[in-house]
Amino acid sequence: MSYLVSPVGGKNINASTEQMYIRIFVLGFCSIREINIEDLEEGPVLNGERPECLLTGNRRRSQSGGADVKKAGEVAGKAAPPEQSNISGKLRKKKKKQKNKKNTAGEILENGLEDIDRILERIEDGGGLSRPGPPPLSSKKHVLYVEHRHLNPDTELKRYFGARAVLGEQRPRQRQRVYPKCTWLTTPKSTWPRYTKPGLSMRLLESKRGLSFFAFEHSEEYQQTQHKFLAAVESMEPNNIVVLLQTSPYHVDSLLQLSDACRFQEDQEMARDLVERALYSMECAFHPLFSLTSGTCRLDYRRPENRSFYLALYKQMSFLEKRGCPRTALEFCKLILSLEPDEDPLCMLLLIDHLALRARNYDYLIRLFQEWEAHRNLSQLPNFAFSVPLAYFLLSQQADLPEQELSSAREQASLLIRQALTMFPGALLPLLEYCSVRPDAAVATHSFFGPDAEISQPPALSQLVSLYLGRSHFLWKEPASVSWLEENVREVLRAVDSGDPAVEACESRRKVLYQRAPRNIHRHVVLSEVKEAVAALPPDVTTQSVMGFDPLPPLDTIYSYVRPERLSPVSHGNTIALFFRSLLPNYTMEGERLEAGGAGGLNHNQGLNRLMLAVRDMMANFHFHDVEAAREDNPEGDGEWD
Repeated sequence: MSYLVSPVGGKNINASTEQMYIRIFVLGFCSIREINIEDLEEGPVLNGERPECLLTGNRRRSQSGGADVKKAGEVAGKAAPPEQSNISGKLRKKKKKQKNKKNTAGEILENGLEDIDRILERIEDGGGLSRPGPPPLSSKKHVLYVEHRHLNPDTELKRYFGARAVLGEQRPRQRQRVYPKCTWLTTPKSTWPRYTKPGLSMRLLESKRGLSFFAFEHSEEYQQTQHKFLAAVESMEPNNIVVLLQTSPYHVDSLLQLSDACRFQEDQEMARDLVERALYSMECAFHPLFSLTSGTCRLDYRRPENRSFYLALYKQMSFLEKRGCPRTALEFCKLILSLEPDEDPLCMLLLIDHLALRARNYDYLIRLFQEWEAHRNLSQLPNFAFSVPLAYFLLSQQADLPEQELSSAREQASLLIRQALTMFPGALLPLLEYCSVRPDAAVATHSFFGPDAEISQPPALSQLVSLYLGRSHFLWKEPASVSWLEENVREVLRAVDSGDPAVEACESRRKVLYQRAPRNIHRHVVLSEVKEAVAALPPDVTTQSVMGFDPLPPLDTIYSYVRPERLSPVSHGNTIALFFRSLLPNYTMEGERLEAGGAGGLNHNQGLNRLMLAVRDMMANFHFHDVEAAREDNPEGDGEWD
């Protein structure tokens, strides 16, 4: 068996370690066997499981219970006839069953789940044994490897608050509806509509160079629902989407769009529930070969059917971060990045460092930077340029590391932060302002770090700096971090005054590299909703209508089907469109005016854009009559009413 072989040359491990592994696996299989047997016999149902069937206390109850029954049976057999012994045995079993029920379900769940998590961690980490040789296998996994257990926010919340606090609200539920399959991304709820396949599926396109390329597909019925959804969006009436969800409760784009509407109305719980339902619908459509954890499965963002999965994952990640689960949010971030790491359509590299720091997973951030810096130039992104040295510095503050590692981490942190300050001098004063720190006069008045540094940087760079500072400035508020930053700022000023050639080289690179931000960065800024970064978007982006279910779609979109042209917009248009047509004869809806050589209905945002322009023109031509002036001219009025 592979788990009894050491990673060093395939040699067998020692006898004690082998016995330990055998005990763990035998205990696991025996516990599973007991769970299945007792689950069929007796016990109340809680969250789809019977609490008496958990690991803790299971073996003790079975062993002690069996011994007690055996002794009682022998004594009763000697002192009473068989009928009385059977009756007394049943009474004892009933009393024992009632006695066991006195333990609350929460305590049993808490102890059992903690034991399960502890066993899983011991197996994953190699049993916690310290043996010579290479590092454990877990450290050799792909940098974008996703762990299933970290996709569940309850795992992180139990670590913070305990299993009793997390599972407390689940105790009253005795029986839950049976769903067709177990999922990793979300947990189905009994309040959801009964799941029926909405016509969403996934197929394998090709496999090459160890990668598998997949794509979601819409059936004809789902395509009709999608057309109705686009019409509901154009009507700008959320109630139309609600009506559509009553007939198609697992239509993904409708769930995402309605989630945004609920979030704008401060109904965060409903917004999160709708996103989870969308994720559940898409996970039920996965191809059997599609893996969330391998990091080798790809989804092309240019296909509209795949974008819904990206956006659902991003929205779920945002809810998890706001909920206080940065470790789980980091796992979702890695999952999104692994779907298309080269193109990175949602630009998750602008966020993954923030989540790693919040989760205090400094080693992962450093490893990602070391492995990807050579081919991705991560140091040219302001967020990585400042976050990686901060990770090194925070790592050097940990007391459980050897002194040599602490000093090495501190030196590396100082080296990298000086490079970041030299490359991005315009980020210093805004960062100090966010941290409520007044800069020294020598720093504030210096030409390198002064106000001119922030004004002179290119607009694309200003947008990246604003995004990073608006999102991660609070990570720098620790007094130790501010003092360490101050020391390195003085060192950079000395290098600038001495005429270091690296300063001029960084300045020339800033002018060349940050001419214009690509579309995926704009898409990320729109999704992030960081006010400082959104304000720095260029006008050609801010003037576009951005839909929550498909923000800033790629210009080279691959359409698998097109929206049919509507034949008579005048007779079949919605009320708002007919109203504006009566006011503005030049207003036209989508489908009336086709571009030369283009397919009709491909860009469903054109109708809404024309509608918004028509509204602006109409509001600009409004002239209100001054009622007060008219009353002053004729104070007595025009006479009495007839």
